[in-house]
Amino acid sequence: MNSRRDFLKTAGATGLAIAATGYSTTTAKAGSALVMTPEKQKALTPDQSLEILREGNKRFVSGKMLNTDLIGQAKQFKTGQFPFAAVVTCLDSRTQPEYIFDLGLGDIFCGRIAGNFVNTDMMGSLEFATAVSGANLVLVMGHTHCGAIIGAISNVKLGNLTQTLSNLKPAVYEVKGFKSKKRKADNEKFVQAVAEENVKLNVQAIIERSTVMKDLVDKGELKVVGAMYDISTGKVEFYL
Repeated sequence: MNSRRDFLKTAGATGLAIAATGYSTTTAKAGSALVMTPEKQKALTPDQSLEILREGNKRFVSGKMLNTDLIGQAKQFKTGQFPFAAVVTCLDSRTQPEYIFDLGLGDIFCGRIAGNFVNTDMMGSLEFATAVSGANLVLVMGHTHCGAIIGAISNVKLGNLTQTLSNLKPAVYEVKGFKSKKRKADNEKFVQAVAEENVKLNVQAIIERSTVMKDLVDKGELKVVGAMYDISTGKVEFYL
């Protein structure tokens, strides 16, 4: 087997990112995916981890997803896990990141909550994912036609959901450029603007409210990125 130095000389940026996580060019051509290991996790940079998500989403959109042996992966992960990224996304049933990015078991941590916001509990979970478990990328991913965003705009009141939706209010208030009569849940452009603002505010919150993750970002060991998933096309737009 070639040394890592030899490998770096011959692999392109995309091929390197995919190969480092186990999705080697040879394996991808064969249509199957491998599993993460400590060595593969450590070999990745944050930019390479982001490229893995980009490439996986391209496969998802094109319908050329890898053939993943989930049971085989489960057996290999019985003693540990080595995810390369953590994804915060909505509870919406259409937004499973493992499918959207064509990933297997053990590739990512996934934090899901209506409206994809980050509170203290989610922040602590992300600190575990990054500082403790080695993930070098945090992705906050919103999506189009988000019911939680619509609920926040509409001031929905329902049990504990009332408090949940209150976490999305800052994004509603922050969006400018819409006259009062246009700041409604039936205005798709306003709903989308709020969804995008919500992603950006939570990316900012992660860095500002977590000294643990900010330290990793400052060292270049972690990247925190926002994204928007289009539920009608399957495509993810990354905010860099």
